[in-house]
Amino acid sequence: MRREKSPGLKILWLWTIGTAGILVTSVMRTRMRDLEQRLSRDEEQEPTPNDSIITDVVPESEGFLEEDRS
Repeated sequence: MRREKSPGLKILWLWTIGTAGILVTSVMRTRMRDLEQRLSRDEEQEPTPNDSIITDVVPESEGFLEEDRS
């Protein structure tokens, strides 16, 4: 058996590893760009404190019967 690999096989492995590295880098850049856009969009749409407070006020004299505790 030959212990040394042929130059063509070495080139093929180098090509494969290089292509995988380029693809991984491309995917990571795309995801980072999407994340930055999402964060900037969320910062622009951040509600003010007055918009997020919900209060429910029920008037006591409007159609409610008081309980008679006698």
